[in-house]
Amino acid sequence: MKKVSRHSLLVASSFVLVAGALYGCKDFLDDAAAPQGTLDGATLANKAGVEGTLVAAYRALDWNNGVGGNWGNTASNWVWGSVPSDDAYKGSEASDQPPIDDVEKYTWSTANAEGYLADRWRGVYEGVVRSNATLRLLAQVVADAPGEITTADANSIEGEALFLRAHFHFEAWRMWGNIPYYKETDTDFRKANNTNAATGSTEAVTNIVADLDAAILKLPLTSRSVGRVNQWTAKAYKGRVQAYDNQWAAALTTLRDVRTNGPFALEASFDRVWTGFDAFDNGPETILAYQASANDGEPSGNNANYGERLNFPHSGSYFGCCGFHQPSQNLVNFFAVDAAGLPTAVTSAATWNTNNANFTGGTLAPAVDPRLDWTIGRDNVPYKNWGIHEADWIRSATYGGVYSPKKNIHEQGSGAESTVGWVPSQLNSVNIHIFRYADMLLLLAEAEIEAPTGLLTNAMAIVNQIRTRAAQTAQGCGFAAANNNVATAFPQCNGDTRIAVPLNDASITWATYRVNPYGAGQFATAALARQAVHYERRLELAMEGHRFFDLRRWSAPDDAATVLNAHLNGVAGGAEATRRPHMAGSVYQARNRYFPIPEIQRELSKVGGVHRLTQNTGW
Repeated sequence: MKKVSRHSLLVASSFVLVAGALYGCKDFLDDAAAPQGTLDGATLANKAGVEGTLVAAYRALDWNNGVGGNWGNTASNWVWGSVPSDDAYKGSEASDQPPIDDVEKYTWSTANAEGYLADRWRGVYEGVVRSNATLRLLAQVVADAPGEITTADANSIEGEALFLRAHFHFEAWRMWGNIPYYKETDTDFRKANNTNAATGSTEAVTNIVADLDAAILKLPLTSRSVGRVNQWTAKAYKGRVQAYDNQWAAALTTLRDVRTNGPFALEASFDRVWTGFDAFDNGPETILAYQASANDGEPSGNNANYGERLNFPHSGSYFGCCGFHQPSQNLVNFFAVDAAGLPTAVTSAATWNTNNANFTGGTLAPAVDPRLDWTIGRDNVPYKNWGIHEADWIRSATYGGVYSPKKNIHEQGSGAESTVGWVPSQLNSVNIHIFRYADMLLLLAEAEIEAPTGLLTNAMAIVNQIRTRAAQTAQGCGFAAANNNVATAFPQCNGDTRIAVPLNDASITWATYRVNPYGAGQFATAALARQAVHYERRLELAMEGHRFFDLRRWSAPDDAATVLNAHLNGVAGGAEATRRPHMAGSVYQARNRYFPIPEIQRELSKVGGVHRLTQNTGW
C-alpha cells in the first residue's frame, strides 16, 4: 500500500496555522480588521515551524478538514470546471447535493449555490493565508535566528510560498475575475476588488505574474523533494496565466522556453497519466498536482482524494457510491472519429452529436479515439481492471446518464486505495493533475496561432505530438480474478491482465480504436488551426476541470455562450435538454461570465457599512 513517505507534502501537519485564518470565531466577526487565532509566531518561530507552515499551504490545494466545505473546494474543480460545461452532468440523482444542480443550470444566485461558492472562496483564500503566513514566519526566523535555515532552503521556501500564493489567486481569478489580492504585509483583510474594465485585465493578473516572477528568481531548478514546485514549475505556470489573460506574445515566449529548455515531457502513453501505480506517479508530465496520500496514519483517510470521493460508480460496482460527475452524452459523442482517425466533430460538423443511445462496448462503429475509454466508463467495456462497466453501476440513468468518470479511479492492486474512512474504496492516492504538460503544450499551440510571431506549423506539430501519444495504447482486458466479469463477456480476456494494450490488439472486440495526426490542410488558416487546438484540448483534458474555463476565455464560435447554449438546445444533431430533462430551460447568460461573489464575503468586507467587495455584473 502507498505510504505518506512518498507524498511528504500532505501529512496533516501539526503546524497548520489557524492564526492567519480569514474566517472563524466570533472575535473575528466582531473585528474583521484583526484576524484571531490559536497559534502565535513564537511557537512556530523555528525551521520546523516554517516548513510545517509551508506544508500546510500545499495541503490547501485540495479540500481539507481545517476549512471544510466538501465538494465545492476540490483540487480538480469538477464542480466548477466540468459540471457547468458540456463535459459532464452533476450525475447521481436529483435529491443528492442539490446545490450542484444550480451550478449545472447556471442559477448561481440561489442559497444552495451560495453555500458552494462560499466553500470555494474560503478554500482558495485559506491557501493564500497559509502562503502568506509562511512568508511572514520565514522572514521572522531568518532575522531572529541567522543560519537556522540555510540560504538555499530559505530561498526555496520563499519561492514556493510565492508560487502557491499566485496559484490560489489564479484559481480565485478564474472563478470570479474581480478579486482582492492579499500579500503578507496586509493587516486589514477587508480589501477592495479592482478591475480595469477598459482592458479586461485585472490587478490580480498583474500581481499573479509578479509573484511568479519573484518565485522564479528564488526557486531552484530542481525541486527540494517530490511534489514541491521548482523554477520550471513557476515558468510554466506563468505561461499559463499569460495565455488565460490573452497575453499571447508573452505566453509564446514563456512557453516556448519551457518546452525547449524545461524538464517536462509527455508520458509514453495516456494510461500512465492518471493512475494509482507508483511507477508512474509524478512522472515527466506532472507540472503541478495535488499529492494525494492514502494509508499514512490519518484516521479518516482525508489526505487521500477526499474531493473526488463522490465521483465513483454507484452501488452495483465494487466502489459502492456515489455516481457523481458523470460524462455527458455530448462528450461521449465527441470522441467519435472518421475513417482517417480524425474527429467527426471536425469532418462531420453537422451530425457528430446525433447519437442519443447508450454507446456500449461491442458497438464497433463509429470508431473512437482511444482516450474515450481512458476517460469514460461505459457499459460492456473493461473499467481499468475492475471488470466490465455495467448498467447497475449507475445510480439514476434517467437523471445522470449512463456513463461513469474514470480518470480519478485507481487500479485494482495498485496499492492506492485507502483502508480507512467512510467507504474507503472511494479514497485513493491518485494524484490530481492541476496543471500537466499536455495542457501546457496545447496552451503553447494556442499562442502559436494567436501571437503575431507564432507559426501555424508549430501549432500543428504540437497537436500531432499529443495525438501520436494518444495512439500508443487503448484499454485492454484488465482481467483480475476478484471483482471481475471480463472473461464472461469476452472469453479471449480470461487471464489477460493487461490494462493497456496496442490499439489493434487482438483482445479488443468492444471498440474500434483509431486516432491519427492532422494533415497540413487543417492548419492552413488560423481559424482551422484554432478549431483543431480547441477540440484537442477537449479530447485530451476532458473531465479534468478545465473545459468551462476554456470556453469562457475563447471567442466565438467556441465561446461559452455559443457552445453551452447549443449544448443544451441542440448542436450537431443532439440536445442535452432533451437527453436530461432536468436541464430544460437552462441558459448561459452574459452574467455567467463570472461566478457571483459570495454575499457572506461581501458582508465581511464592510467598512463603515459599505461593501469593499463589489459584486460581479448581473448578480
